[in-house]
Parts: sequence; structure tokens; C-alpha cells
Amino acid sequence: MKRTDIKSHCPVNFTLEAVGDPWSLLILRDIMYFGKHTFKEFASSEEKITTSVLADRLSNLERNGILAKQPHPTDGRRDIYTFTEKGLGLVPMLLDMMEWGTKHDPKSTGHRTKAFVSRIRKEHGSLSREVKSKLRRGNVAFA
Repeated sequence: MKRTDIKSHCPVNFTLEAVGDPWSLLILRDIMYFGKHTFKEFASSEEKITTSVLADRLSNLERNGILAKQPHPTDGRRDIYTFTEKGLGLVPMLLDMMEWGTKHDPKSTGHRTKAFVSRIRKEHGSLSREVKSKLRRGNVAFA
């Protein structure tokens, strides 16, 4: 049976309980950096998440108030997932993760966006606000 309580009220643990598994973070990445919003788009990511795990993680992110699910505007058979205001609060952390991963992985795809990664270091606060604004409008971090 799946746990529904949290291990402790440590702020780091609270964050990990909400988004600390790799699949949840990759879903958030897909929305923020690649503009993915549907189950099918998330399932097509190169990491190859299984449909059962994807459904579970989307449900968890929605239950934790990080993502909102709405019917697709043109296809009633699909739903779209977007950041909530609570979820947008994770943008600075996701930017930090991109910078850290680029710095420590010589093969990171972040090396293709050096100007963006450099901005994370130099303009973290203003870049976070800019990315949040873009996501609210349905855009991606790089657009």
C-alpha cells in the first residue's frame, strides 16, 4: 500500500515528498523546457517512462497542487497539464538543476544553450521571473 503521510516536516523532505522522484522532475522539465502538456507528449520523452508510472506521477503532481489538469481545448479525449502558481515556485530550483547538470556533465544538452545557462548564474532572480511569466502564458523557458 502506498504511503500517504510524510516522513517529517523538514522543508527538504517536504519538497522531496512532492517532487523528489526523477520522473516527476522530468515531467516538470518537459513542461518548462520543451512545452509538453499532454500524457502522450510526456510518454514520448527519450527517458521512456512507462504509462503506469506516468499516470501515477501526473496524479501525484496534481494532488500536491503543482500541476493543474484541464480538458484539451480542441480534443476532449485529452487533458493538458500546466504549472499552478505553487508549481511555478519550483522554477528557481529547476533552473539551478539545469545549471548544475550542465556544469558537471560534459555531455549535457545544456551546453547547446550556453547563453541561457550563463543567464541562470548571472541573472537568477530576473530570469526566474521571466520564465514564470512565459509559463503562465503557455510558452517555454527558451521562447
